[in-house]
Amino acid sequence: MAGHSQFKNIMYRKGAQDAKRAKVFTKLIRELTTAARTGLPDPDGNPRLRAAVTAARDANMPKDTIERAIKRGAGGADGENYEEIRYEGYGPGGVAVIVEALTDNRNRTASEVRAAFGKFGGNLGESNSVSFMFERKGVIHYPLEVASADAMFEAALEAGADNVESDAESHEVTCAPDDFSSVRDALEAKFGAPGQARLSWRPTNTVSVDGDTAQTLFKLLDVLEDNDDVQTVSANFEVAEDVLARLTA
Repeated sequence: MAGHSQFKNIMYRKGAQDAKRAKVFTKLIRELTTAARTGLPDPDGNPRLRAAVTAARDANMPKDTIERAIKRGAGGADGENYEEIRYEGYGPGGVAVIVEALTDNRNRTASEVRAAFGKFGGNLGESNSVSFMFERKGVIHYPLEVASADAMFEAALEAGADNVESDAESHEVTCAPDDFSSVRDALEAKFGAPGQARLSWRPTNTVSVDGDTAQTLFKLLDVLEDNDDVQTVSANFEVAEDVLARLTA
């Protein structure tokens, strides 16, 4: 539960950043374009695109903006062609960090990510330097009101999920990456579109950090998440609830 609570707190912290509407839209448009480019331009036949459309709607992106991004991606060679890149390194306190980006300029993004790590006492490492400390998981979120904890657990189990954790605000369903599409589709058929559905890196163990280290670490994560090229940031830290409350107040 500590890990689950920790990740929810990361999401809450990032939620405050997501008020930066333009940056959120930039990231979502890139994902919509890339999803349409690498698969079918129809969300019904493209699970990645369906998840991107759901996220865009959840962020109140206008319908015509969503449709333009999909058309741009479906156009193939026309327009920007974003490359998917994963960066790995260590932040302050020896915290392992994985950064996933969609970029049209690999050199620019690598330089900016490396600079962020260096500025806050971290180091950008080689490929696979920290990913062995994480598991790739499908993660699906539903608001609490869509179902009882028991009903969500039974439906997720039947769909092939590995685990369900419910708290006072939401249900979080996790599954193996290979089962992600089938689990999401089964739950969507029963409960409607999820609030969030994506593949995510989850740590197999966490590093405890004190208040000063956490403050510096949060600055690093904020800078990385604020980068237009960066789509997701995952880290394996653990912070005491009272320290986290003080730092995120």
